[in-house]
Amino acid sequence: MKKLLIAAAVGLSLTSGAALASADLAKAKNCMACHANDRKLVGPSYKDVASKYASDKDAAAKLARKIREGGVGVWGQIPMPANPQVTEAEALTLSRWILTVR
Repeated sequence: MKKLLIAAAVGLSLTSGAALASADLAKAKNCMACHANDRKLVGPSYKDVASKYASDKDAAAKLARKIREGGVGVWGQIPMPANPQVTEAEALTLSRWILTVR
């Protein structure tokens, strides 16, 4: 019983901290140099990205690929550079977080 309670408490803390952890990951991977939650910098705001992809069931995978490979043309002609230092798992974590920004 004690182990079950500890596991539940750990699970709750990980779930509630997921958004914060992903924002910290975005800072650590230097994403915030070009993006902000609520305003355009060099690239679109995360809020705008979340809105654009809200109805796309494959959005998390598409965005994760774009984070790692870069791209141009979706938001204008300023290219997003590739970020190969971001692992596939980190890119998926970041893309899922981005899709929650409102």
